[in-house]
Amino acid sequence: MRKLPLLVLVALLSGPAGAQSVTGHAVGIDGDSLEFGGLRVRLFGIDAPEASQTCERGGQPWHCGQEAASLLQQLLGRGAVSCEHIDTDAYGPSVSICSVGRIDLADAMVRAGLAVPLTDFSDAYAAAADTARLHNLGIWGGTFEQPADFRASHPSPRQEMAAPTDPRDDARPASRVAAFASQIPANAVFYRNCAAARAAGAAPLRRGDPGYRPQMAGDNDGVACEPYRGR
Repeated sequence: MRKLPLLVLVALLSGPAGAQSVTGHAVGIDGDSLEFGGLRVRLFGIDAPEASQTCERGGQPWHCGQEAASLLQQLLGRGAVSCEHIDTDAYGPSVSICSVGRIDLADAMVRAGLAVPLTDFSDAYAAAADTARLHNLGIWGGTFEQPADFRASHPSPRQEMAAPTDPRDDARPASRVAAFASQIPANAVFYRNCAAARAAGAAPLRRGDPGYRPQMAGDNDGVACEPYRGR
């Protein structure tokens, strides 16, 4: 078995699914996947353009998949990453809610316009997508193929993309990724659970409030961490 580096702490939590949380330094694989040593994690609730995917803006192609990967890597570089296991996908990686400090990585990617929410699984990031779409950020500034459709039409979507042949692309990604990163508020909110939200004085949380996640609203009424009312 391949051992994880000592900088990664894996805490196994009790439960039927053998859920786990991971904290440490991670590297980005693409716009919605990261890796702690040999442990790969996919961000829950979003789908980012594939590494080899291009989008269109202003009548010109641009490497949206590469820029999504670059932005995630920038976010990961801000500090230690904490991932809370939610599920395991068909290909094996843990599907998790991940944060750096109080920045929810999935929310940041969607808010920058470099990922789409998977509303069939969660509506936690729908409001962030609406904001990105309203301001024509990232992929919403032109036309793009849904990542799932791109994967369906490309049998090897995870292969490394060759260097861009358009010399204009060599200068554009770095400046655009920096701009996307600057659009992510430093006070982006992530609460690991209701106890953390209450400790911060933010409870109850309503759908659309910073830090709200459907997983925190057990009765699916759009209000999370409300006071318990006995009968």
